[in-house]
Amino acid sequence: MGRGTAAGGGEAGQAGLTQFLARAIERRGLPLDGPFPCPYLPQRSARHLTVVPAPVFPGVYHALMDLNFRRLGAAFYRTGCEGCDQCRMLRVPVAEFRPSRAQRRCRARNTDVNAVLGSPSPAEEKLALYGRYLEARHDGQMDGSELELRALTAGSAVDTREIEYRVDGRLVAVGVADLEPKAMSAVYCYFDPAESRRSLGVFNVLWMIEECRRRGLPWLYLGYWVAGSPKMSYKAGYRPHEVLGPDGAWRRLPAASALVAASS
Repeated sequence: MGRGTAAGGGEAGQAGLTQFLARAIERRGLPLDGPFPCPYLPQRSARHLTVVPAPVFPGVYHALMDLNFRRLGAAFYRTGCEGCDQCRMLRVPVAEFRPSRAQRRCRARNTDVNAVLGSPSPAEEKLALYGRYLEARHDGQMDGSELELRALTAGSAVDTREIEYRVDGRLVAVGVADLEPKAMSAVYCYFDPAESRRSLGVFNVLWMIEECRRRGLPWLYLGYWVAGSPKMSYKAGYRPHEVLGPDGAWRRLPAASALVAASS
């Protein structure tokens, strides 16, 4: 790419890198993948624009997220669906976040959970947990294989970590996150369906927000927010938050709109 790290350049350096990547991607004129069935909205087709930049120095993925890209393995993709732009990146300003009453109750239910952030490591207990989690979801979109589970972390060109959540030594959940100098990105979380009362998916996000505070990271990116998708609109429950518009500008979603979207 011919540009050094943006980690020390502050907001101006990060914005400059984002603009540089936007121009580079536009010049390439890359084709779209697909179409394939949309995983979020029924009876819709989806298409992706996929890039594999090199080198991926610190700050590159942050800039790509500001261009609506997500990571999958060594590649980065964003949606490019005909007639639809509902997949919008959502991020939480860590310093301003205040948990809701339900989120505070979730924390209280999980005071006995021990969380450890570390490098990704394959294990039979993780594969078994992943299988139980997918079996309880019943949506059939993922097969529960070891290859599929490894794909969450394998080949990543960024600093990818796993968060193991244990109760008395027993693995109850695993979160996957990508770290950037000024942001953390939530990748995936799977948990024991027998522990549903704990709301471990919510707890994972709350823990990541606190980890961002400990590290001095101003942003937690939660991936795509899809207002019309019940399984994605929950992200609007972490307030305040900002949503990336089709014009590339970040905008705060008013609390009333977030509540309507999250309950739709």
